[in-house]
Amino acid sequence: MARRRITLGDAGIAAGVAVAQLAAALSGGHPGSGNELLGYAALVASALVLVVRRRAPVAVLVVSGACGLAFQALGFDVAVIAFLVAVYAAVREGHRLVTLLAAVVMQSGLFLVAYAATGDFGAASEQARGALEIAWLIAAAAAGEALRQAERRADEAERTREAAAQRRADDERLHIARELHDSLTHQISVIKVQSEAAVHVAQRRGEEVPESLLAIREAGREAARELRATLTALRDDDTNPPRGLEDVRDLVGSAGATGLEVTLTVDGQPGTVPVAVGRTAYRIVQEALTNVTRHAAATTASVRIDHRPGSIGIRVEDNGTGAPAATVPGVGLLGMRERVSALGGELRAQPREEGGFMVEARLPVERTS
Repeated sequence: MARRRITLGDAGIAAGVAVAQLAAALSGGHPGSGNELLGYAALVASALVLVVRRRAPVAVLVVSGACGLAFQALGFDVAVIAFLVAVYAAVREGHRLVTLLAAVVMQSGLFLVAYAATGDFGAASEQARGALEIAWLIAAAAAGEALRQAERRADEAERTREAAAQRRADDERLHIARELHDSLTHQISVIKVQSEAAVHVAQRRGEEVPESLLAIREAGREAARELRATLTALRDDDTNPPRGLEDVRDLVGSAGATGLEVTLTVDGQPGTVPVAVGRTAYRIVQEALTNVTRHAAATTASVRIDHRPGSIGIRVEDNGTGAPAATVPGVGLLGMRERVSALGGELRAQPREEGGFMVEARLPVERTS
């Protein structure tokens, strides 16, 4: 629970309760003995401690209850209003079991204090009920619980609105990306066709093909392949079920089928994670292993998934050339970095000192189970 600031309202409530209890005591709720000063001190303390009831509700519940028993034992037959406010505050913060135990102890204590003073069971019961009615306790607890539930519903509604807005934004970004890639694919295709035609004509005429024209043709071919693959990946987000951590083992098996020796290690306690986190983890492993098999000239690789409280770590290493290889179609190191950043995580991709290449990511995650 976040630490809450003390407000003027907190001080006002504490002062109001103190005045109410003092007024009850001065109107005849005290014995007029030599213990008056100590009784008044306990009575005032039980109320003033309410200033910090939102920051330390359990402690305030205990202190106000102890002070209430103290001034009752000193002969002040005054209702323990401060304890009721403390009950409300504790239940509002979710401490229901502790509050129930404190209420039982308080009710029992008030009866024992009254019985010790009167020696009469009936009179003690009557005095205890006057100091703390069960109905008051229930009302205070019910009010605290009602407000707690209302605040929880408001927080959940706010989170739902934020999640819906994020989904709409993601859908719009995906739509824009598709439109952009469709347009670029068409334009790049035109460049590719024109450059290839120019090369073909020059070769038929027996002319020397300029290096710049050959470079344009190769760049057009490569750009067309990348754009088609990217567009395919974007459309796959709708047509295929999302890949997640449970599919990483299949990636390792596929990489092993190419002749690469791959080991998979899973540390910690795996649990259910949000779809976006699982999909990003899968893409990271996919990108890293694809780079290894295509470009790193490696013989071995390792994949480590580390489940920790509040985060998931992914680390892929190989013993290859250590070059920051080209990207897997449609994903790429830049795409991975954007995915990780969108989730609030961190990504490192760099050569290892002992040789080979390393991709490491840490993704924050709130467990759903």
